[in-house]
Amino acid sequence: MADTKTSQRTPKDFKSDQEVRWCPGCGDHAVLSAVQKALSELGIPKEKFAFISGIGCSSRFPYYMDTYGFHGIHGRASAIASGVKIANPELSVWQITGDGDALAIGGNHFIHVIRRNIDINIILFNNEIYGLTKGQYSPTSEKGLVTKTSPYGTIEEPFSTGELVIGAKGKFFARTIDTNVTLSARIYIEAAQHKGTSVIEVLQNCVIFNDGIHNTVADREVRDERTIILEHGKPMLFGKNADKGLMLNGLKLKVVKPGENGVSEKDILIHDAHEPNPGIHYMLANMRYPEYPVALGVIRSVDGSTYEDDLAEQIKTVQKGSKIKRMDDLMLSGSTWKVE
Repeated sequence: MADTKTSQRTPKDFKSDQEVRWCPGCGDHAVLSAVQKALSELGIPKEKFAFISGIGCSSRFPYYMDTYGFHGIHGRASAIASGVKIANPELSVWQITGDGDALAIGGNHFIHVIRRNIDINIILFNNEIYGLTKGQYSPTSEKGLVTKTSPYGTIEEPFSTGELVIGAKGKFFARTIDTNVTLSARIYIEAAQHKGTSVIEVLQNCVIFNDGIHNTVADREVRDERTIILEHGKPMLFGKNADKGLMLNGLKLKVVKPGENGVSEKDILIHDAHEPNPGIHYMLANMRYPEYPVALGVIRSVDGSTYEDDLAEQIKTVQKGSKIKRMDDLMLSGSTWKVE
């Protein structure tokens, strides 16, 4: 029998009684709202949700959700979330993490949960800085960024989150901006419905230590011209008047205008998020302004077997062919001695 209460949930039903302690204006507030909106539309009972986090500003998230939650330790959210899902596959498990928590100390756990394709949803808040520990550069900070730990500018090459996910055999990768709650909620719903590890990178603003880091693509005045929202099965068009698009020029993507230089709308690429070959997805995830618009939306969504399903199937197969059916069978197997 269907749970009528579940089908009538509102975002308010997922708000806890805890005071939200993020800085005023922090992008985390918008992410929280988008997640609560998405969960209210999924039709899943509240007791089936579990939010797991590591350490960082974003990792306070479980306190603000009226669901099960676990505030873990630095970099270990992927390991904990994996254990939760494998122990109870019926749960909808959400990992909340940041660019430092996931990609620095937690980098090894992050790539392996993706490789194993455990059915969890990872929301990675990317503000390109360590916020909670007061402004050190992170693995996604742009080269040359001046911070407390790089007073003359960081000399390290930053990670591309999408490139890392696809390189780790990722089946689902999406990107959104904190301020676009509607787009974010739509992506979270699609991620929840995907079977396997889904990673959603959120371009999120830290108003204290890295304010405006995404303004070149996120500002209202420029975002239509500098971002492209991808939708499966639709042409890759962008711009205020949808007058620009992407096409293949040899082995590279190229920004073009249909109607100019012999380019027609038939030349514009159609987004296929379900294509197993990651080549185009890799290029889309790595697009950077000003040469390209930044890709938002679901970039890659491919079916694949999950770790927990394969594990359950393996256990069944081993049990079926095993001669050991009970504890006595195990204890009396092999060489045994009877002590008089």
